[in-house]
Amino acid sequence: MNIRSIIHKLFEIGAVKFGSFTLKSGITSPVYIDLRTTISNPKLLSDIGEALYEKVRHCTFDLICGVPYTALPFATVISVDHNIPMILRRKEKKEYGTGKQIEGIYAPGHRCLIIEDVITSGKSVMETAASLLQENLIVEDIAVFVDREQGGAKHLAEKGFAVHSICTITEIVNALREDQKINAEIAISVLKFIKQHQLYV
Repeated sequence: MNIRSIIHKLFEIGAVKFGSFTLKSGITSPVYIDLRTTISNPKLLSDIGEALYEKVRHCTFDLICGVPYTALPFATVISVDHNIPMILRRKEKKEYGTGKQIEGIYAPGHRCLIIEDVITSGKSVMETAASLLQENLIVEDIAVFVDREQGGAKHLAEKGFAVHSICTITEIVNALREDQKINAEIAISVLKFIKQHQLYV
């Protein structure tokens, strides 16, 4: 399945929505991307995982780690399909047992590829990277399905990470507009919103 077909499928299952949505930041957005719904569509989940892998197959890494929680299924698909060890970052450190925040088998000096579903500010990626770096893992590359083009990818690049994105909000909107899935008014409002709400400039 090519990227345009994936975009259409995401729109069909409601993973890409247009309207009025309050984001975590409190900002009202005309577009909302919720890739959690892909867990109910195994074929689509697999296609996204493969697209992410193809984007970074030239990179060097020993492990992969999905940003919790939405990116975990994508990381799992890549791990299973390509026999790449996966580790898991807990959002909160365990207060019992081993007290680990990073689960799995790894060693200092291993290179870890971070998988993310959507980058807006890049904060979630930075939190995951910080936890991995504390374990003396090497983090250089980040694979993300959607770049919302609001400055997050640029911010991560300035921190020294290479961000490999599959598609941007602009590309999604243009693909859906060209195939008459959305009208010009919606497309213009989304592109205007993205331009006016840059988190990092």
